[in-house]
Amino acid sequence: MKIYTILLLIIGYLPTSAQHSGSKLVSVEGKKMTYKTFNLENRKDGEPILVFEAGLGGGTFDPILPYLPANIGGIEYERNGLGNSEADSNILSDSQVVERLHSMLQSLNIKPPYLLVGHSIGGPYIRLFAAKFPNEVSGLVLSDPTDFMLTKEEDERAKIKSESKTGYQEISTIIIKSLSQNKNVSQGTRNDAARALNSNSKGFFIEYTDLPALDKKIATTVIISYNKYIETPDEEMNRNLNLGINFKAWWKEYDNLRIEHFSDLIKDNDNSKIILLPKYSHGIHYQNPELVAKLIVENYKSYVK
Repeated sequence: MKIYTILLLIIGYLPTSAQHSGSKLVSVEGKKMTYKTFNLENRKDGEPILVFEAGLGGGTFDPILPYLPANIGGIEYERNGLGNSEADSNILSDSQVVERLHSMLQSLNIKPPYLLVGHSIGGPYIRLFAAKFPNEVSGLVLSDPTDFMLTKEEDERAKIKSESKTGYQEISTIIIKSLSQNKNVSQGTRNDAARALNSNSKGFFIEYTDLPALDKKIATTVIISYNKYIETPDEEMNRNLNLGINFKAWWKEYDNLRIEHFSDLIKDNDNSKIILLPKYSHGIHYQNPELVAKLIVENYKSYVK
């Protein structure tokens, strides 16, 4: 199975095996969900706990864990339909994904504050969580997040300016639809893609258009890769689907917009920062887990005085 660079930026790294070894099951609203915790016994009352949200199709943050100090506890989980978590046809929107995560944390009696870490499309999900439960969130760490703030007008301008035929929003729909029908990936990945496709059926990240400003007390760290290498499979996809993408110019326009959007998102927030990593891959936490762990710890310490 070929995995395109552009696909990875939209969805994340597809897992090749079950996400968690030694994971546990909990019933949440009548559906079983898979999770794994670490260092919970070392957490003190009132200290943040890490909550990890993977990209579309799932994934793991395990490479980060060895670089975290023993006093910081956390939880990884699989969304409904992924891995061993039971599918739930009633979950159709991003809001329902976020609310189900919140219900799971309550079922496990994992009390806030939460320091949410989201990769790829997990970035938008944790932003939505912070909008719905702002008083329960201490911080956000967004690792190469999908640009949920991209407007239709910006998308059109970027497409024209890069002299390309296909814009980001259109290619996102094409790829997620293809993934939802791809029998070479797991059923869980197809489930996750189908749900995301449904969520965007009325518009690109339409649930996010009127979110309240990010609570200024929520420390936010945004990590962005840019000026990426153009891989051979990307060029093949471009030709085979007749997308007409002028990749270097195309990425430059959309990278600049993403940097602008996330910089604006955090401009009023205390203890917040944006980290730009040229020529990094989308899977920053695989490529440099020590760096991502360091940034998570800095965010954690900004809350724990």
